[in-house]
Amino acid sequence: MTPELGQLALILALLLALAQGVLPLIGAWSGNRALMSIARPAAAGQAVFVTLAFALLTWAFLSFDFSVQYVADNSNLALPWYYRIAAVWGAHEGSLLLWIFILNLWTLTLATFSRNLPEVFVARVLGVLGLVALGFLAFIIFTSNPFARLLPMPPDGGDLNPVLQDPGMTFHPPVLYMGYVGFSVAFAFSIAALLGGELEQAWVRWARPWTNVAWAFLSAGIVAGSWWAYAELGWGGWWFWDPVENASFMPWLVGAALIHAQAVTEKRGGLRAWTILLSIFAFSLSLLGTFLVRSGVLTSVHAFASDPRRGLFILCFLAVVVGGSLLLYALRAPKVAGGKPFAVVSRETAILIGNLMLTVAAAMVLLGTLFPLLGDALNLGKISVGPPYFGFLFTLLMMPVVLLLPFGPYLRWGKSDVPVLKKVMWRAGLAAVACAIVAALVTSGETKAIAGTAAAVWCGFGTLLYVFKRWREMPAGRRYPAEMAGMLLAHFGVGVFLAGVLLTNALSVERDVRVAPGETQSIGGYDFRFDGVQHTQGPNWQGDQGTVVVMRNGSEVAVMHPQKRTYLRGQVQTESAINPGLFRDLYVALGEPMDAKQPEGAWALRLYDKPFVRWIWAGGLLMMLGGFFAAADRRFRTKRVADAETLPATALQESRA
Repeated sequence: MTPELGQLALILALLLALAQGVLPLIGAWSGNRALMSIARPAAAGQAVFVTLAFALLTWAFLSFDFSVQYVADNSNLALPWYYRIAAVWGAHEGSLLLWIFILNLWTLTLATFSRNLPEVFVARVLGVLGLVALGFLAFIIFTSNPFARLLPMPPDGGDLNPVLQDPGMTFHPPVLYMGYVGFSVAFAFSIAALLGGELEQAWVRWARPWTNVAWAFLSAGIVAGSWWAYAELGWGGWWFWDPVENASFMPWLVGAALIHAQAVTEKRGGLRAWTILLSIFAFSLSLLGTFLVRSGVLTSVHAFASDPRRGLFILCFLAVVVGGSLLLYALRAPKVAGGKPFAVVSRETAILIGNLMLTVAAAMVLLGTLFPLLGDALNLGKISVGPPYFGFLFTLLMMPVVLLLPFGPYLRWGKSDVPVLKKVMWRAGLAAVACAIVAALVTSGETKAIAGTAAAVWCGFGTLLYVFKRWREMPAGRRYPAEMAGMLLAHFGVGVFLAGVLLTNALSVERDVRVAPGETQSIGGYDFRFDGVQHTQGPNWQGDQGTVVVMRNGSEVAVMHPQKRTYLRGQVQTESAINPGLFRDLYVALGEPMDAKQPEGAWALRLYDKPFVRWIWAGGLLMMLGGFFAAADRRFRTKRVADAETLPATALQESRA
């Protein structure tokens, strides 16, 4: 009865989502407190039933219940238990249930930790989240049922995609979805503000920690996905502008702009309408990513090749959400617009420029992602948009952001002192130039390495200058409040990330070689000795495992074992061997035997020496920590916001000042 109980749980969750989405909004509109009070119990009940459905699907995988179509398609008796758990979200139906489960986690958390907020505002926020959940629950029940029966039950199932049988699959999708879905909270806050209209910028203070946490989770998810692609796909790359990669990157860019716009709105009352618009865009791009992954219109290693009719459902849902939100924005945004004036040289101006560049970059990525689809629809032929387009334009658009980054902490609200900024420019600039000269000497004038070093030092050293300034000038207890510490961590992470990206691209060495047992190939100052291939056996695969001994100056550095696996259904997957380090990775991928009749003879190997590649993910993790630190600022937990609805606007402004 597991599938039937799962279906019943989803239907009950759908009914509670309907109650949560409709009744509290009616109560907020009419002033009926009884209807508004339904929001929290309905959210809790919906979370209980969605959690039950998710647990039942997980149990179906762990107990090999092949009478469930989804289980039979994505697991088998030989699949290890940890990959059976990963298989729960390894294909379309389960990943959609994971999305709904995480949406309920966000909603339940918000319902629990929002008791200090005005009742009418919370009713609107939870009501909007209920409507979002209603759309997704209707989608999964009517088009993507994960509990559909398969009768008669087969003795064994299919298999989880071998590309997904990697430790990264166990945490990458849940973490990524925590960020994706988390922007629904910022969206709900903005729609609630539009519906109310009278709250001015008070709602932004309440929304800021939720937005920071969502952006931090999305950062962690993208980092995890980048690492998974690097380790699992066997080609030594960490990003290749795949359409589904872009689907997560676009809301990340808009989310970064939203975080900074919210700061302006909360502290100065400016950019209110723009902040609301960014909240709508961030969640809309998350929904668009869902459409791109599940519509069947894309070819990607990440995409779920689903029935296009499902994509039509999501497209209609996307049109309703985006169209309805923008219509409400057009009608109500003028009522929440306003703000204090600011000078050309000010923090507001710098944030505005950064917002513009980040938003245009997201639009550029969106255009490059959708343009092949538009070309195909208009019969223009097959059009390919790849790294040359994305890499050049993205670098061009991000240059102003990188140039402004060190000045951010020094800029004051309203108007800044130019002499202070000149000191920062000279100090960070001299450090960047000095390090660039060293890089030029070490790398024999490699342009990308010089540019990468200069950009990384400009951002990182500029940020450290402010850290030292606060250390000297501020008392111990006030040096680094959580919000400031988060900003500094994230900005420093940008510098580390830039160093990783540009130096890796400039200095990486790659060679495809033919080697026989006992032969040695050299790249990047390392000698790779190939000691042959042995047959190996895994829990649900068999394959060939090579042995490569890495030497440097006559000393052994590492013994690496790249594999070529063949899974139960005949799928072949490369498992790279990686020797990690703080300043370089050694990477070996096993190719094919050069003579199929003599497997003990020569083989094809792909060898990499990748300097500073770990800095890419270190920078991303620092940005993630910055988001979490900023969200932990105790200003966002103050109880005085509970009275915001009863205070006049002037009192609100005085209390915030």
